[in-house]
Amino acid sequence: MPFLRGPGPLRRTLKYLEAGKFHLRNQIKVMTVAYNTELKSHEQMREFVFWSFPQLQFKNPDVQIVSLTNLTPTPFIQCFLESGKKVLLDLDGLTAQEIQDRLLRTVCKPKEILDRERIASIKAANPANFGDEFERHCICELPGQVPCPSIVLLPDKMRGKFKYKQDF
Repeated sequence: MPFLRGPGPLRRTLKYLEAGKFHLRNQIKVMTVAYNTELKSHEQMREFVFWSFPQLQFKNPDVQIVSLTNLTPTPFIQCFLESGKKVLLDLDGLTAQEIQDRLLRTVCKPKEILDRERIASIKAANPANFGDEFERHCICELPGQVPCPSIVLLPDKMRGKFKYKQDF
């Protein structure tokens, strides 16, 4: 299978990409990752880019993520917000795990917001849900459905009382 060839084929599997926890904040529109491929001090940044960059791109399709290699003496990540401001993360001397932690703390959404968004999308995305906390209280509110028997009686042919009536 050609899909699983090359360096780190695990990085291109859907299961691995979906397991990423990098959900950038909505204000971030462009993100640049700058590092040097030759310097020894940039090895952890290269490792972060190798393993986490695909997850970052997969989880944030609306964010333009640019990798700048061999342009700077120190590794950094710079985020451009929609308000025009910039957020600069200096990552010199950090391990790949520390880079992930710093990225999660500063520019990613907190867990509480992610949980709230997930619950809201579940509620809004499924029109088959009925009840007090959903958009529709009862299925009878949909056009083409049989009205509630408490409001309008069903025809006798649809009621078990008459349908299965036995004359003795």
